[in-house]
Amino acid sequence: MINFILQPWPWWFSGILIGLMVPGLYIVSGKAFGISTSLRHIGSICMPKSQLAYLRENNWRKGTWNLVLVVGIVLGGFIATNLLSIQPIEFLPASSYEFGGLIQLIIGGVFVGFGTRYAGGCTSGHTITGLSNLNMPSLVASIFFFVGGLAVTWGLGWLIF
Repeated sequence: MINFILQPWPWWFSGILIGLMVPGLYIVSGKAFGISTSLRHIGSICMPKSQLAYLRENNWRKGTWNLVLVVGIVLGGFIATNLLSIQPIEFLPASSYEFGGLIQLIIGGVFVGFGTRYAGGCTSGHTITGLSNLNMPSLVASIFFFVGGLAVTWGLGWLIF
């Protein structure tokens, strides 16, 4: 059993576990799985008197469970890669610690953050939870997440990387 834990898991096994998280979270807490809402809560905590009603009027205390979920995901990833792995995995590739790599991370983070709010949720919220609930906007968002990924990977990626 310990060998199974220390080896990389197959993609399909991890996918099943992620998929089971959606009904599990509904059953245990009545909450929908999604990560991007935690960004709003963090913004509300950091800027309680913001000029943006989006942050000022957000009840982050009601969403504390979401912040705990995100901390658990990060902590679980750290434990899995550093303590439960035969070969620890790098957090970031070496190129990310150079100036150009840092700029790429910042620009990528801004695009992801903007896209997340513009689309009304992140890939996990739309693709995992939204499709499970048969939401048409989530289907459209998921299709364009895929199209955007293909466009960068097979077309525009050479301009960026």
